[in-house]
Amino acid sequence: MKPWSPQSWRGLPAKHIPTDYPDPAALEAALDEIRRMPPLVFAGEARNLKAALAEVAAGKAFLLQGGDCAESFKEFSANNVRDTFRVLMQMAVVLTFAGRKPVVKLGRIAGQFGKPRTEETETRDGTTLPSYRGDNINAMEFTPEARTPDPQRLVKAYTQSAATLNLIRAFATGGYADLTNVHKWTLGFVEASSQGERYRAIADRITETLAFMRACGVTPESSPHMRSVDFYTSHEALLLAYEEALTRVDSTTGDHYATSAHFLWIGNRTRQLDHAHVEFLRGVKNPIGVKCGPGLEPDDLLRLIDRLNPQNEPGRLTLVARFGADKIAHGLPALARRVAAEGRQIVWSCDPMHGNTFKAENGFKTREFKNILREVEAFFQILPSEGAYPGGVHVEMTGQDVTECLGGGAAIAVSDLSSRYHTHCDPRLNGGQALDLAFRIAEAMRAGVAPAREAAE
Repeated sequence: MKPWSPQSWRGLPAKHIPTDYPDPAALEAALDEIRRMPPLVFAGEARNLKAALAEVAAGKAFLLQGGDCAESFKEFSANNVRDTFRVLMQMAVVLTFAGRKPVVKLGRIAGQFGKPRTEETETRDGTTLPSYRGDNINAMEFTPEARTPDPQRLVKAYTQSAATLNLIRAFATGGYADLTNVHKWTLGFVEASSQGERYRAIADRITETLAFMRACGVTPESSPHMRSVDFYTSHEALLLAYEEALTRVDSTTGDHYATSAHFLWIGNRTRQLDHAHVEFLRGVKNPIGVKCGPGLEPDDLLRLIDRLNPQNEPGRLTLVARFGADKIAHGLPALARRVAAEGRQIVWSCDPMHGNTFKAENGFKTREFKNILREVEAFFQILPSEGAYPGGVHVEMTGQDVTECLGGGAAIAVSDLSSRYHTHCDPRLNGGQALDLAFRIAEAMRAGVAPAREAAE
């Protein structure tokens, strides 16, 4: 292989990167502006995440990764960021309490804008326009102006990511994440549900424990780590020019880090060994991930692992299984068996969302909660039987009271989808559904068996 540099991906095949910017000079000017911006995250934070993921790879911790399918400019607000953070904190509490293991908290947030599209164009009423690719590229409105890639959207994505990170850091370290606030994290629309009741039971037990610890002299004031959490950010590394513009040399090690997020992943559609996305991510020192879906053969996966993690460093590489409930039993066992047999130090995580998407009869793209749970169930069954640890979940969810996925505790039906369907791309679990899923995963972690199926029905 040729020597790596932040620019060595250029000239290689690159899928799902828009090439139809009408003014290349304007695009380069926007990238120059981003190059001058401060890093969004820091190398030391990325190293801390890698160390935490090494604990997951060793079976001593669990990875919770979740957030928006695609962040948007229109729905950005402090309340929406807070509510997504709250749901992730609730899920982490449930998983930690039941699983008796630390939970690594990794948000799909502060940079998850761009999305690969199956079709390059979209046709409505005889008019064909470029597909919507995410707010950092173009807009959802079906007009030639809105669908034309605008480089200034990259700059706006950077500034929104910076504002989101600023707020998340305040929540994570400023006292909001203090365990004494465990009862305050419940969203209003979840509070009266069965998931809310189960969460309150756990919160009550945590409060009792904290009261005992306070009586023993252990308080958030005397133990500051009780007042804060480590919360990291992630997104798909899709727009490589943007990632290159935010790649920096760490002054303490001399290594290159992508400073757009702590963790970046390669999608199932862009994981070709000799293409640009693999080339770029092999050189940055962040912890990284690869989506593994139908059609990926064990030999190809081994070649990817060796290209992206040649030193076999624990915590460097996360493999995210995203097959679909009906395909995971066929696709995952051979991959897990081969990786375990070859002694590769990786994290296995489950994305039960992307393989279970379909279009309902009323035209809305959706997912059924029961199929999401079926894929998680299979993941927890398959990996231990192949000598591997089911180390995490990767879900698209939101703190908003949306009606985008069917079923779950709220029993959302097809007729309900139109009432609060707000996603800019793929359907997300709402807070109640996400918390429901966390309880089922927690049961699997604690019992060492698959989560109960009945909640999905």
